Amino acid sequence: MSIPADRQYKITQQDKDIFERDGYWISPKLIDDEQIERLRRAHDRIWSGDYDGDGEPMNYFRLHPNPDALRKFDNGWWINDEIRAVVTDPFIGELAADLLDTNEIRLWHDQVIYKPGVGDKPTRDGNVGWHQDYGYWQSSDNPNMVTVWIALQDTDLTNGGMMTILGSNHWGLVPDSDSFFNQNMDELKNKYSGGREWVEEPCILKAGQASFHHGLTFHGSGANRTNEPRLSVVAHLMPGGTSYSGRIQRHENVRLLGPRPVKGQPFANDYFPVLIQR
Repeated sequence: MSIPADRQYKITQQDKDIFERDGYWISPKLIDDEQIERLRRAHDRIWSGDYDGDGEPMNYFRLHPNPDALRKFDNGWWINDEIRAVVTDPFIGELAADLLDTNEIRLWHDQVIYKPGVGDKPTRDGNVGWHQDYGYWQSSDNPNMVTVWIALQDTDLTNGGMMTILGSNHWGLVPDSDSFFNQNMDELKNKYSGGREWVEEPCILKAGQASFHHGLTFHGSGANRTNEPRLSVVAHLMPGGTSYSGRIQRHENVRLLGPRPVKGQPFANDYFPVLIQR
């Protein structure tokens, strides 16, 4: 019997304490089984180039010649209505706002991620290297952002579930932590631990649950050792008032501010929709 979604859940002080201490928090089930199935079908449509509306995607997906390679699509909400519904969900926005102690949450961007099952092949294909999301987002002036990783099937280490480094949200921005595509996990651990306590904790999720992790929390994942793909939808969220930090780092979102962005210009136009404003 499936567990129903808990759409009435409210963030507690204990939830906030866990998020602050560990750098991440695991939600109850946020979306029901029918929506999970619709989002799984949305995956199929996106990978086949079947888009909703007449807009253009931020990045066109081209199937990698290696069938075991990770697939990742940014801003799926531009071209798929089901993705749009979940990554702009006011309920998810409310949870994020309470965790970040803010009154407004906007979408920074989303990701649609497909991790193929490689079974028992001796390969690192599908690994996601230890990284901090804010390592990629330094064009934003606020590291106090949150990533909502929504599982579309039961997810654990067997099928390449995410692992976090407990308390790494307190380390600040670590240099060169934009290492999503470096699949050598041991090399990255040696590089980033720097004498700090390195405690890996798996995010074990049932379908429809989500992990909310801070933009400075180190996380990564291993290969999917099953024969079925691991599917997820990811909403990267920011507090209202988050602005362009200037010429620190390139990010595609800066182009969405217009042809001549100005330091201090807020990411507050239609490309960055509001989930909740109170």
